Amino acid sequence: MLDEALKGEIQAAYRRVLEAQGLTPRYGQRLMIAEIARTLSAIEVDDDGKRLSDEHVCVLEAGTGTGKTLAYLLAGLPVAKARGKRLVVATATVALQEQVLHQDLPTLKAHSGLDFSYALAKGRGRYLCLTRLEQALDGVEGNPTLSLFEQSLAQSGGDHFQALAQEMADAYGSGRWEGDRESWPVSIDDTDWRRLTIDHRQCTNRRCGHFAACAFFRARRDLETADIIVANHDLVLADLSLGGGVVLPPPGDCIYVFDEGHHLPDKALTHFAHRVGVNGMLRWLGNLKKSLTELNQALAVQPTLARLLAALPGIIAALEPRLGEAFSLGHQLAGRLHGLEEGEENHQFRFPMGRVPDALREHAGALLVGVAELSRTLETMTGILRESLDPDKHTGLEREQAEAWLPLLALLHGRALEAHGLWEAYAEPDTQGEPPRARWLTLERFGADPELTFSASPVSAAPTLARTLWGSCFGAVVTSATLTALGRFERLQERAGLANRYRYQRLPSPFDYSRAVLSVPRQAVDPGDRDAHERAIIDFVSELGEREAVLMLFSSRAQLRAVEKALPAAWRERVLAQDKLPKRELIERHRARVDAGEGSVIFGLASFAEGIDLPGEYLTHVVITRLPFAVPDDPVGATLAEWIESQGGNPFMRISVPDASIKLVQACGRLIRKEADQGRITLLDRRVLTRRYGRALLEALPPFRREIDGFETT
Repeated sequence: MLDEALKGEIQAAYRRVLEAQGLTPRYGQRLMIAEIARTLSAIEVDDDGKRLSDEHVCVLEAGTGTGKTLAYLLAGLPVAKARGKRLVVATATVALQEQVLHQDLPTLKAHSGLDFSYALAKGRGRYLCLTRLEQALDGVEGNPTLSLFEQSLAQSGGDHFQALAQEMADAYGSGRWEGDRESWPVSIDDTDWRRLTIDHRQCTNRRCGHFAACAFFRARRDLETADIIVANHDLVLADLSLGGGVVLPPPGDCIYVFDEGHHLPDKALTHFAHRVGVNGMLRWLGNLKKSLTELNQALAVQPTLARLLAALPGIIAALEPRLGEAFSLGHQLAGRLHGLEEGEENHQFRFPMGRVPDALREHAGALLVGVAELSRTLETMTGILRESLDPDKHTGLEREQAEAWLPLLALLHGRALEAHGLWEAYAEPDTQGEPPRARWLTLERFGADPELTFSASPVSAAPTLARTLWGSCFGAVVTSATLTALGRFERLQERAGLANRYRYQRLPSPFDYSRAVLSVPRQAVDPGDRDAHERAIIDFVSELGEREAVLMLFSSRAQLRAVEKALPAAWRERVLAQDKLPKRELIERHRARVDAGEGSVIFGLASFAEGIDLPGEYLTHVVITRLPFAVPDDPVGATLAEWIESQGGNPFMRISVPDASIKLVQACGRLIRKEADQGRITLLDRRVLTRRYGRALLEALPPFRREIDGFETT
């Protein structure tokens, strides 16, 4: 229960922040604070502080202007400290992460009276590796054969790279730079950065000679004492996939806040997918085979390593022809016996319901056996090399040799593990009664070289999230402006594995939505008639006011370009098209035009329906050319739709309509960003009036004033 002392601490902190900033309490914000505090403080624990209760998650939809960040920080921090836990705030975008880190947390610390520390958590690959930097300054690679496997490392970089390395060494040594990629004053080329960083498998941790000065472990030490850790969804998921507690604290010691929580299911799917290019795998196996002489010369002095190295030629020899057969079989199944046809850039073939033919399944099983043996061999070898770095361990291998070869073998082990995950997904049948995995082939070219990539992915992240995240954490808050679909949480529950017993609430918005008009004008037509719909859009654009600030959202790049091309020359000059300018530059130009008293029209695609913040006069009219239905033609979506249909369901009503509802709310949300904002939202898709799902889509929108065919309705 929320005791009076904790309740008083939260209320006093809230009051101090409001007074310091001259703000008035917001009803939705107060409700959010109360709901989070009640949920987290009611978690029952055993004598060791381990969670016993299973109503430890609250899911809160809170629209723009609610003040979500302040609410979850004010409620979550005091409870987390009282329970001896850490508050991990995870965002989906860099923009929100920077806002939390550089605006919200400093404000809270300055005005709330709460005593706390906070730190940013990033993956190892975002930090400089001092060993790699030292090698770059000396003009040598850490290992003479590493560039065979990381082609980017084979590029010397010349004077430019040497100058960059020296500049970084000076900045880091003097304390002017903390060693992370984001804080370097200029953009760093990916090729250069890969030469200066490593992943968790290649890192030697405490056994590294630079451990005390390491940028990553310096940041880790800050995390060990921080009350609040700012991360992103990807880092939390990556940590969970490694078992938890590797980069972040163990899940059982964490209260997670997932801001922009509607992104979490899609982010999770990418972490559980596998893909392997056959020729790519053959290349790195071939390079490993070529390196065996050097590996033996360097490592075979150690008896176990000598035995393992002696086994590698046989393992590789067994895998190579099987991979060649997989390449041929994949082309046969994809209907491209001779590769891509003339003019084809790529070709994708999806296995219906994710079911692969018996021949491919059996072949994947044979590959799985070989890859498993390779993975075990490389894992044992890297383990010996790591032990050889410990001065208290006597493995019979010199530290210098182990340090030189560990990054290469760790890299290969990572590639073998990814191949193992892929071939396992093709070899093993799906669980009866559960959604299948999506499985598909992609034929493409890299330069003049053909490639066949095998891919596999679960169609839902729900089971894994339920087990590894919700089931293992101490507590969690999921929040966003758009968590419900058609006004309900069921779609999110289904995608994110959130149980019915958790607490769900939609919080009232502080905005007066009657200041905006939602219009379906006479020009709106059914997009099924493509030409008529395109003409309707062109006519509508031509009638826009000269000084309007407009965001026009298109569902396809082809239609955006066609409309822009068909406009009169004078109108084309007023249009800022997403496919012609970088996003930041486009927004800056739009703002400059509005500041100058001119009209400006942005033509944007789906990505502009979310995350664009143009308050006040910078945006007075949002035009949605078409209801945002996503055609489930990607392999994952198509496989899920097939499975739902096989169970007697309707994938359009179960997936397409709810997802369109979320996207429509997000698109409409671009207009009202501040309490004084006003304007118009226009839908140029008549299906919202003529189809049976149209009413449900409209009712899920905020209570805008309605205008149909030029007449205001109630």
